[in-house]
Amino acid sequence: MVDRSEEGAEAPARRRGQGELEAQVLAVLREASEPVPVAWVRERLGGGLAYTTVITILTRLRAKGAVERERAGRSFRWTAVADEAGLAALRMRKVLDAEADRQAVLASFVTALSPNDERLLRELLSPEAGEEEG
Repeated sequence: MVDRSEEGAEAPARRRGQGELEAQVLAVLREASEPVPVAWVRERLGGGLAYTTVITILTRLRAKGAVERERAGRSFRWTAVADEAGLAALRMRKVLDAEADRQAVLASFVTALSPNDERLLRELLSPEAGEEEG
């Protein structure tokens, strides 16, 4: 039997939660004061992610409308156009858009809200909230 507690034995890599890496990439991009290359994002993420993994995440975020890219020679430079709240809202919209009965999904969502979240949603939907912004 092999003793895994020996010094130098590697622990299994922790599996990230759904969307966790996207949120991390988005947070790194939001730190940038200008569009940045993939290598810049990869360096700030740390953890030895593959270059192709970072490109895949950036491409997924672009498809969701959370980042934009601009040509820079033969590659691209990337910019965040949404924050983490915006990314969560994009995910929620995608789930809602995939359902045939939007009313049933929204009704189920609203009835499952905590009293505080329900109050906040009512405030956000009130006509007065729209007037304050304009």
